[in-house]
Amino acid sequence: MKLETLAVHAGRAVEPDSQAITPSITLSTTFVRAEDGSYPAGYVYGRSGNPTRGRWEEAMAQLEGGAAAFAFASGQAAAAAIFQLLKTGDHLILPDDLYHGVRYLTQDVLARWGLHSTFVDMGNLTQLAQAIRPQTRLIWVETPSNPLLKVADIAAIAQMAHEVGAMCAVDNTWATPIWQRPLTLGADLVMHSTTKYLGGHSDLLGGCVVVRDAAAAEPLATIQKLSGAVPSPFDCWLLLRSLPTLPYRVQAQTAAAQAIAAFLQQHPQVEWVHYPGLPDHPGHEVAARQMAGFGGMLSFQVRGGEAEAMAAAAKLKLISRATSLGGVESLIEHRASVEGPATTTPPNLLRFSVGLEHQDDLLEDLAQALPS
Repeated sequence: MKLETLAVHAGRAVEPDSQAITPSITLSTTFVRAEDGSYPAGYVYGRSGNPTRGRWEEAMAQLEGGAAAFAFASGQAAAAAIFQLLKTGDHLILPDDLYHGVRYLTQDVLARWGLHSTFVDMGNLTQLAQAIRPQTRLIWVETPSNPLLKVADIAAIAQMAHEVGAMCAVDNTWATPIWQRPLTLGADLVMHSTTKYLGGHSDLLGGCVVVRDAAAAEPLATIQKLSGAVPSPFDCWLLLRSLPTLPYRVQAQTAAAQAIAAFLQQHPQVEWVHYPGLPDHPGHEVAARQMAGFGGMLSFQVRGGEAEAMAAAAKLKLISRATSLGGVESLIEHRASVEGPATTTPPNLLRFSVGLEHQDDLLEDLAQALPS
């Protein structure tokens, strides 16, 4: 099936008892045992499994083309679950530009467990090769990256990982499975913050990990069950509700982002635009090869410094100043001030999540906030 069709039907089989089209929500945290002590439906306790969560996990496995999927309470919990596949003394390589929460997780928490991290420019395969050690067991890829939208060659990096016996995990939150399917490019694991585009309405928290091979499913199932960071049945139901519109939401957001990036690139008050859909973007060629669309996220640097960037954001009337991304509303934020004192983000950079407003209205708002 095409992805648009799959998004409508995955995890949404008609319920045999009621013949309901819309999946129901199973809120129960415990399930009755049979007389012989078995569990006829396969469910024991809400932390280890729930029918609504199972539907959502089935849908994500199908959409990413994986063997199994595991839902978590947040994107950060999903990332932590992947890192828990490693052991003391292992080495992991991450992008130098990535979600700051993952950076702090590896430096402030995982380092205490004896895990070693190296940060490299994932677009530079020579630099990546030089960072690989005998103890390297995981290469973490985020493409496009947050917030500079750097592009990494997933197929090439997955091959490099496999040559040394390491796994390749890809944070696919920004691209979504509509525009990029890392498992088909050789990645072993795909992670999402389902809070973002998959939820799409800024009203839930969630994360997900999809595995390419069934062999990786058992250890992740154990981590999910024992760590307990699972989403509520209602949040899983909201994700199932949002999935059918995902292809059309990201198509509209991407079309608007492309137009906005072109407008900003020509604006005299904008120093630089970071968007892989622009032909002069350093990663444009790789992005065009591995992505079906360039996504609804972009960032741009205002001429001047932090004060000028903050002032421009303050003048916006339609675009909201808020963190997060992927919702129906357009959001902008001064990223460096969010990331804290260890940030490597330019102080004049604004990150922009393009929503579903008409692109002309968004362009007009940007024009009045960035006077020529």
